Amino acid sequence: MGFALLGTSGSYVSVRGSRHWNPKFQSFTLKERFVVGFNLVKNSRAYNKLARLPLCKSEFVDFEERTSPNEVRKEIEQCYELIHRLGRGVVYLGSSRMGPDHPHYSQTQELAREATNLLECTTWTGAGPGLIDAAIKGAQEVGKAVGGFKIGKEAGEWTSSNFHPYLPSETYLTCRFFSARKHGLVDAAVRSSNSDKTAVVALPGGVGTLDEMFEILALIQLERIGSELPVPFIVMNYDSFYAKLLDFLDNCEHWGTVSKGEISSLWKICNTNSDALAYLAEFYDLPHPDKGKHETEMRSTR
Repeated sequence: MGFALLGTSGSYVSVRGSRHWNPKFQSFTLKERFVVGFNLVKNSRAYNKLARLPLCKSEFVDFEERTSPNEVRKEIEQCYELIHRLGRGVVYLGSSRMGPDHPHYSQTQELAREATNLLECTTWTGAGPGLIDAAIKGAQEVGKAVGGFKIGKEAGEWTSSNFHPYLPSETYLTCRFFSARKHGLVDAAVRSSNSDKTAVVALPGGVGTLDEMFEILALIQLERIGSELPVPFIVMNYDSFYAKLLDFLDNCEHWGTVSKGEISSLWKICNTNSDALAYLAEFYDLPHPDKGKHETEMRSTR
């Protein structure tokens, strides 16, 4: 019963393997959409099905049963509205599995508190548990705005509610679509003016964190982010967490899949909170934070 539909930018359509199908079609041009009707005749369940298919660049997918494109668009618009209301700032990416008893949790909470105090900006996260929760709490200690783009699934389990346990409902959005959520997390870090102080901070994390990290890295590489106003991208290499990943990227340079020094020019690897805060202060020409205090606190958390 399988068939293959072939098409070009000309005016014909050919169907292969249509043993039980009687195809009916009308011709089309580059600027016209076409309709292909398939009539199933040698089957107990005969039916007619219409489908709209794109065969050239100027056409759009138009499956009548697909409503998600409009829903995704609407959700992206809601993300943008939330960012417009709360303001851009520092976006934190990280593990949802490292809880309050993990040493990286307290380090993250300290970093978010001090970075928020330094840049005086909104803190943005995926509004989930783990290190993201630590970033939220650290920013709240300073009294600055916190926004989030929550998703229904974190750490391999469905959350029991679409609502955050303590963030005000007007400060976060529960997304159905990962694509909309990613749009929000990226846009929250984009600088629209010289007065904007934003950053992307990648904390230790797993598959989801790596996905978000490398998507943003690629956007910076392709100058989709920071082409006019650069955005600092910091990777927190607590306890050499990302050491093997960095070794892998070095191997990529060896094999020629990335240019020498290309990746290191796109982000800043920081082993301690002091390193990260000093980098942000230098990037935005701000007073240098107290290094000694942060080093002492970092050692105490270990």
